[in-house]
Amino acid sequence: MARNNTFYIISSIVLASLLLLPASLFPYDLDKRVQAYTLKNGLRLLMLERHLSPTVSLYIRYRSGAVDEADGKTGTAHLLEHMMFKGTKTIGTRNYPREEKVLVKIERVGAALDREKIKGDSADQALLRQLTQQLKGLQKTHRQLMISNEIDRLYTEQGAVDLNASTGQDLTTYQVSIPSNRIELWARVESDRMANPVFREFYTERDVVMEERRQRSESDPDGKLLERYLATAFIAHPYRRPVIGWPSDMRFLDMAYMRHFFKKTHAPNNTVIAIVGDIQPTEALRVVQKYFGRIPPQKLNPFPVTEEPAQSGERRIEVLFAADQKLILGYHKPPPPAFADYVFDLIESLLTRGRTARLFKTLIEEKRLAKSIQAHNGLPGSRYANQFVFFAAPRHPHTSMELEIALDEEIERLKNEPVSGLELEKVKNQLRADFIRGLDSNAGLAGMLSYYEALLGDYRYLIDYPAAIDKITPNDIQQTARTYLTRENRTVATGVRKP
Repeated sequence: MARNNTFYIISSIVLASLLLLPASLFPYDLDKRVQAYTLKNGLRLLMLERHLSPTVSLYIRYRSGAVDEADGKTGTAHLLEHMMFKGTKTIGTRNYPREEKVLVKIERVGAALDREKIKGDSADQALLRQLTQQLKGLQKTHRQLMISNEIDRLYTEQGAVDLNASTGQDLTTYQVSIPSNRIELWARVESDRMANPVFREFYTERDVVMEERRQRSESDPDGKLLERYLATAFIAHPYRRPVIGWPSDMRFLDMAYMRHFFKKTHAPNNTVIAIVGDIQPTEALRVVQKYFGRIPPQKLNPFPVTEEPAQSGERRIEVLFAADQKLILGYHKPPPPAFADYVFDLIESLLTRGRTARLFKTLIEEKRLAKSIQAHNGLPGSRYANQFVFFAAPRHPHTSMELEIALDEEIERLKNEPVSGLELEKVKNQLRADFIRGLDSNAGLAGMLSYYEALLGDYRYLIDYPAAIDKITPNDIQQTARTYLTRENRTVATGVRKP
């Protein structure tokens, strides 16, 4: 109890010191300072003026990810993210009219080569060799007409940092931080990417992504185990599929489907832009309207996503690999903004965040059963019902089963013993402090604003979050654990060293 009191005092001091940070970081202030606009083409713009440094952070979020791909086309969203850095009709080319003719031939030959390869053993080997040589020759010609990495160069030469992109199940994101007097450069580049992307080096990049998959999901034990876990936990919903794609799909991804996917998902009326930093909002709005406002919207016809049926019994899978034992154990749960999702954020912190968290103290320090243990709320996405998951590794000579039994005991404790007021307040302080830290940087704030606006259609989720956490009671924690953390609702994946 003395250790808990000490931590409570320390965490209260940390929180109090954070409360001395600039008022612009707080949710009640955000509600007044965020300026939101919707352009005529449906693009949503969020701006927040903060003159902390002469820089600005910019996020573009498309409400599009791996979950939106058609069956048989997995990996398209991720490969598209790569292709979006290849340039446009004006960026990355030496002579686009000439280049375009070569690109048409490359696509025609590449598609013919794929059609023959897909025949497998019955493929015409002579035709395969002929098409392969034609493709190599065209690619060699094309390299003389393109300029590699010009988008990256344009940004870097103008002082940009943190240029990055990511694809998830739910969203695709492009981000950068730049000097505040370079916003028009950003708008020119990004609007051109939205309107006129050119998918250069498609077949080369497809090979690069397949190699990325081999390293991330096939050679890496953690990646391999997680992929098999999700494919077992979800039997109907697209969350069962890896973002990077299944190998048999990736091998034959085609430009025609990618263009269709791009047009329907990377439209302005499916886009959120957040701009945070040293800006004059009126001028920033003018720039965004000038460059992005002229891009026509698309008719969005999202196909209905197959719902995951209620699980009616525990699922188990064992994965063999040349590595030490690993354990993934997870439960189905609702997505935000359901109240249970807030509760699981608190449970995650209660159980595994920090050295005083319950599972760190009991399973790592006291019983010495685990080398590591971490809970994660919201896997693999948050647009749809998702998972609350534990990742753990047993400490030798203990086994995954011993660790699982001990974890079950802690979950039963969560169901049957009310969390004390002291412990609950400690965890809420942690969440408040983490929340405030996340608002400290322009990039962090732009990221969160754009994320919740794109995911839930309302950035105010961010503003309401602290009050929602404050409302959680010990009884809420017990009821949520009893409802969702049940054996029939869980999936268990164990990674076992090959004999």
